[in-house]
Amino acid sequence: MKTVTIADLQRDVTHYLELAEGEDMVILNNGKPVGILRGIADDDDLFDYEFEQDPRFLERVKRTRAQFRAGGGIRLEDLRDELLNETDKVP
Repeated sequence: MKTVTIADLQRDVTHYLELAEGEDMVILNNGKPVGILRGIADDDDLFDYEFEQDPRFLERVKRTRAQFRAGGGIRLEDLRDELLNETDKVP
């Protein structure tokens, strides 16, 4: 993963945002990681980011991992259908 210092980021934020469109970058302060810079190239990237942060999705991942560890599982198609149906219910 690429890195950028806070000082370099402040000098040319546009450049580093463009670089981050292809790969997340670790932001460093005095050599220590303090954040992640994630560029968003298009609407699909924004959708993916929002989806990955959705508490309903994160809870579903947690439940699925627990089922898997217990010897169960869920088909990908079932997960997709469940999430799409929940999205339809959101106002």
